[in-house]
Amino acid sequence: MRFIIQRVNQASVTVEEKITGEIARGFLVFIGICKEDTKETADKMLKKLLHMRIFEDLDGKTNLSLNDVGGSLLLVSQFTLYADCKKGNRPSFIHAASAELANELYEYSIAQCRLAGYPVETGIFGADMKIDLENDGPFTIILDSDAI
Repeated sequence: MRFIIQRVNQASVTVEEKITGEIARGFLVFIGICKEDTKETADKMLKKLLHMRIFEDLDGKTNLSLNDVGGSLLLVSQFTLYADCKKGNRPSFIHAASAELANELYEYSIAQCRLAGYPVETGIFGADMKIDLENDGPFTIILDSDAI
């Protein structure tokens, strides 16, 4: 599982000219799911995400979590995070999970974040989405389940 986490001042997702998710301060998280991922993988990644301290405290140190600043989450599925570009110039997506598994784990992740008490907005799985954001920093973290 891979997360691209962007600390944002605001972000929104639009599908067919309709905003499907919109947040103020928080994390915009692009979620990529591979064939081997499970709910246990998602739990491990979500624990790391929800406790990540990348907001600045009064001393300017990145020491505050999403919860500390009252931030929100905008979760967007993105199978292209598992693009394999080793051969040629056209990416292969053979490592990405099937749509069924990916949607199951995406929805599970959304539910777990809400269950933990976080405000969560979303894109629409499999849709052609337009993302608008104001990256704060910029501050972007790549989180890979193989590395945690």
